Amino acid sequence: MAAPSRPKRGSRGYSPRKRAPSPVPKFSSWPESQDGPRIQGFAGYKAGMTHAFMTDYRPTSTTAGQEVQVPVTVLETPPMKVVAVRYYGRTNYGLKSLGELWASKFDKELAKRKPLPKNSHGAEIDSADVEEIRVIMHTIPKMVTGIPKKVPELMEVRIGGGTVQERMEYAKSLLGKELNITDFMKPGHMIDVAAITTGKGFQGHTKRWGVKLLSHKNSKHRRMIGTLGPKSPKYVRPTVPQAGQTGYHQRTEYNKRVLKIGNPEDEITPNGGFLHYGKVVNQYIILHGSIPGPTKRLIRFRDATRYTVGVKVESPELAYISRESKQGA
Repeated sequence: MAAPSRPKRGSRGYSPRKRAPSPVPKFSSWPESQDGPRIQGFAGYKAGMTHAFMTDYRPTSTTAGQEVQVPVTVLETPPMKVVAVRYYGRTNYGLKSLGELWASKFDKELAKRKPLPKNSHGAEIDSADVEEIRVIMHTIPKMVTGIPKKVPELMEVRIGGGTVQERMEYAKSLLGKELNITDFMKPGHMIDVAAITTGKGFQGHTKRWGVKLLSHKNSKHRRMIGTLGPKSPKYVRPTVPQAGQTGYHQRTEYNKRVLKIGNPEDEITPNGGFLHYGKVVNQYIILHGSIPGPTKRLIRFRDATRYTVGVKVESPELAYISRESKQGA
């Protein structure tokens, strides 16, 4: 008789704690958009954090309507370029790529990254077979002074809203063009943020899992687990906390409020520059709160998937944004 089996129980969102396969985070799902055809994602680089004074827009907060001090994160968002359109069809096994339509010209830095297709076999696809449309975009890191790299990062972004035919025409109109952060969102919007956390290398049991320290009477170790498991089964279960890779994991944080979208001529850089980053010279956004990852990390955004409260904020009122030096922080 075959051994009984069952699916793994519990969330696998935080275990196993392995290194992320790529520094570019990925989204496995996209929400539906109620607006017309539009892109539902973008990307930027984390510059650093500061604090600001603003009118509390949260209606259920004890300080609603009052001026409060909040921590904010500044992200530089240079333009992104659309290089391809990818069409997906629905099958019994999920979405399947039907074809792609690539731009005729590429940036020379992108051509060095990998061999890119030269054909346009997605031009003849019938809209009746298409279920979902996404565009392939890439960053332009050479425009950012704080990022010591030139090779762009490729990523997929969903086109939402409207009918399939409208989305196809809209995606084709974007081919080869540069898009700004204002084409994706505006101040007051709620977004989801995905990033790769700060890597900490190989760490022990206590720092990696937060297990309790053993008694000082223990003759061998103190910062270790008490046992690897019972006598049966005769193997170590994957749920046993052990030492290993810590950090450099992909994490997605939900419902981040966009407080401001700034222009290059605005002064947002603190005196002396952002620590380990430098000066912000492109468009930037200010998010309420903190986000994962160190400075210079690529951060991806998408429309909020779990926001159901429905509090609409047209433009949060920022009374003051600190530009004091962070060198001593």
